[in-house]
Amino acid sequence: MADLTRNIRFILEKNFSGVWVEGEISNFKWHTSGHMYFALKDETAQLQCVMFRTDNQNLAFEIEEGLSVVLYGRVSVYPVRGQYQLYVEKVEPKGLGALQLRFLQLKEKLLKEGLFDEAHKKPIPFLPHRIGVVTSIDGAALRDILQVLARRFPGMPVLVYPVPVQGEGAAEAIAGAVRDLNDFARTDVLIVGRGGGSLEDLWAFNEEVVARAIFESAIPVISAVGHEVDFTIADFVADLRAPTPSAAAELAVPRKEELFLKISDLKARLLKSPKTVLENQLQRLDELKKNLETLLLAFFKLKKERFRGFLGKLEALGPLQILKRG
Repeated sequence: MADLTRNIRFILEKNFSGVWVEGEISNFKWHTSGHMYFALKDETAQLQCVMFRTDNQNLAFEIEEGLSVVLYGRVSVYPVRGQYQLYVEKVEPKGLGALQLRFLQLKEKLLKEGLFDEAHKKPIPFLPHRIGVVTSIDGAALRDILQVLARRFPGMPVLVYPVPVQGEGAAEAIAGAVRDLNDFARTDVLIVGRGGGSLEDLWAFNEEVVARAIFESAIPVISAVGHEVDFTIADFVADLRAPTPSAAAELAVPRKEELFLKISDLKARLLKSPKTVLENQLQRLDELKKNLETLLLAFFKLKKERFRGFLGKLEALGPLQILKRG
């Protein structure tokens, strides 16, 4: 029996090595060993599959029940059961790209957990004392942010925490920066982001570790990732989403000139002639007095009419009137 199984295995591996198979995931099980076991099915057939931990640990999305996929691997025999199966080396989602599917899966997960709820959004301070910026030290995003802040509010203190914004380790660095600024820096608002790019370029801001760091931040966070059409997980969990890094800077501070003009206007109002203020109050007092007199006259008139009616009823019930009727 062992020889027969060995020969079958040789034939299968010789003829069905490096094959692509399309179908739907069924009976998916993720073993404690890290290996994945499932069936691939279509309308007429099923194929048992196994994907070992060494092959599945770097998947860009989660395999789940009912997912339509295209698998790559080799067909061989599992001798203990005497069954042929597909030893999977690669998985691609059918239709959507792997990163897009991963984005949708994480978005749905965090949405169900409540990380996007408006109830958790913290207000952005009107006039912060200091602004923290988490982005690349070499990127155009930082230059844009600093230029807008300098134009809108010259002298605003800014603390820049430089991080890589794409590539391996970027997500962990961004999350660590948000946590460090919460622990050690006296900032009133954080701008977290980068300039535009492809889905792959922006991917660090779609990682769960970044989303949870932003959600847990006690400091309000403005996300500023990519261009206006780009949306990331960080945008959904942040307290405020800006369409661009420049727009984030505009949302973070008011215009200093406008504040001075408003203050000057308020000061002028407070310093108006005391005589004018007093005259306005005296006129208001006269109006209130007149209104009160009108109300009192109407009140007494009503009472007087009711009293006359009451006297009329009493006279009708008097002895003289009764005798006259008798």
